[in-house]
Amino acid sequence: MDLNTYLTAFSQEQDPVLQWLQKQTNLRTNHARMLCGPVEGKLMEMLSGMIQPSNILEIGAFTGYSAICLAKGLKEGGMLDSLELNDELEDLILQAHEKAGLADRITLHIGDAKQTLKTLKEQGKMYDLVFIDANKREYPAYYELVFDMVRPGGYILADNVLWDGKVYQENVPQDAQTQGIFKFNEIVKEDPRVENVIIPLRDGMNLIRKK
Repeated sequence: MDLNTYLTAFSQEQDPVLQWLQKQTNLRTNHARMLCGPVEGKLMEMLSGMIQPSNILEIGAFTGYSAICLAKGLKEGGMLDSLELNDELEDLILQAHEKAGLADRITLHIGDAKQTLKTLKEQGKMYDLVFIDANKREYPAYYELVFDMVRPGGYILADNVLWDGKVYQENVPQDAQTQGIFKFNEIVKEDPRVENVIIPLRDGMNLIRKK
């Protein structure tokens, strides 16, 4: 038994909707490993439940798994804005939201994330919790765009911050994706406006609290 199998076996079992969505993601996409999965999903659900956010922002929906996990922790009447570039996933995402009974609490925005963020900022949107899991080369830009939209005491969760171990190699690869994650982690560590810790679960999650 490997570590991931053990963690899954001794963590709470996925609910039926998330089991269905994981299966559909495997059947209908070529990048199923991008799904956060049951252990990380449960961690996000519990973190959201502890924070009790009124408003959540998700940058990078994929098939909707993480949005469902995060939305379970919303306060009554709370809302989640979910951003996704790939319009071919829209039907599956919306179907998943409906099956989870969360269609009225999650708003899906299809299009370029940076442009959508600018629009939401112009609308005066503010968030208690932000989850970043989109184009890795754009992590520094997402952080800059979203920071003023996070309330003091709010949280940013950034996924894949270990990037298959590439960011802590002696010679960090120079490709744009790896460099985006590497620079993001540096920016967060040196930012006096926040405190953070990297959780080495799956591909790493940077848990950031705005002071």
